[in-house]
Amino acid sequence: MEPRVSIITLGVSDLDRSYQFYTAMGFESSKSPEEGIIFFKTQGVCLALYPLQELSKDVSEKFAKNEVARSFSGVTLAHNTRRKEEVDEILQKAVSLGSTLEKPAQDVFWGGYSGYFSDPDGHLWEIAYADFWQFKDDGSLVID
Repeated sequence: MEPRVSIITLGVSDLDRSYQFYTAMGFESSKSPEEGIIFFKTQGVCLALYPLQELSKDVSEKFAKNEVARSFSGVTLAHNTRRKEEVDEILQKAVSLGSTLEKPAQDVFWGGYSGYFSDPDGHLWEIAYADFWQFKDDGSLVID
C-alpha cells in the first residue's frame, strides 16, 4: 500500500446544502448534487460529500441498519489503487494485521472495484480501483 490518502468522504444529511456550503467556501467541483456525489478538488487529497445513509449502505448492510448507522461517524478514508489486484492484496494485509473486513472487495455500482476494512480503532478505509482513474506522478488522484 502506497502511503497516501486519495479521498476523504464526509457522509452528509443534505447533499445540496453541503454542496452550497463548500462551494461558497471556495471549493471547486465538476459535479452537482443531482449526480449523487460531490468531489471537490483540493491540493493533494480529494474531499467528497455523499449522503450519509448511502455511505453507510456502501460500507455494508451492517452499517446501514439503524442501530449501527447512528454510531457511524459518516467519515471514510479512501486509498485508490493503480491495479485491481491491489485492492484484494491490501484488504488481506489489513486483516492479517488485526483490522476487520467490513465489506469484501467486489464490483460496485459506480464502475469500480472496492472493499472496506476498519482499523483497530474502528476507522473505515475504502480500498478502491477503477480503470478510468488517473494519477499524478506523486500518486495523488486526478479529479476532473
